[in-house]
Amino acid sequence: MILAVLNQKGGVGKSTVAINLAAMYAKAGKRVLLVDADPQGSALAWSAARQGEALFPVIGMPKSNIHKVLPTVARAYDITVIDGAPRVNELGRAAIMASDLIVIPVQPSPLDLWASAEIVQLFNEARQFKESLQAAFVVNRKIVNTAIGRDVAVSLAGFGIPVAKAQLCQRVIYAESAARGLAVIEVEPRGEAARELAALASELLQPRLPIP
Repeated sequence: MILAVLNQKGGVGKSTVAINLAAMYAKAGKRVLLVDADPQGSALAWSAARQGEALFPVIGMPKSNIHKVLPTVARAYDITVIDGAPRVNELGRAAIMASDLIVIPVQPSPLDLWASAEIVQLFNEARQFKESLQAAFVVNRKIVNTAIGRDVAVSLAGFGIPVAKAQLCQRVIYAESAARGLAVIEVEPRGEAARELAALASELLQPRLPIP
């Protein structure tokens, strides 16, 4: 399975979600590959900051032909996670065409909601050529103990793409773990963030209803 974490808007926590999903799957015993398809190289920088044995390999592939190259590479793994590029339509389209499932992290803010239309358009265009392609919104960086995550989920449902029930809250552990090249599951395996990530990782692997 190839899973791409994408959003045309920067600053939504895309790399953090991709890294931590990859770590959750690796800790569950899956053979995982993390592909950094963002020219900024955030996932590669995270990997370079790590000391000790890696949970999974991380490779750079910010290429417009990733949809042609990656499927062959991904055959050696159970799950391949792509950390996609923001605001680069050519790279974004290629990452979408390489994938089985698009995960779209969205922060609970009006600006993020408005920006979601662009990635939805790219997804809909890609489905004309790849009917099996699936997608899901994920509410990310929700403020703990607020209702705004619920409200944004209702608004996202209007795009006609499923919204994950599992939501990721804003927590300091994400920054603390990333600075050491670690994933949340390694630093606080029984923490709230790890539980939220585990719920999301499991939900994303469940069969989804066809998108009309």
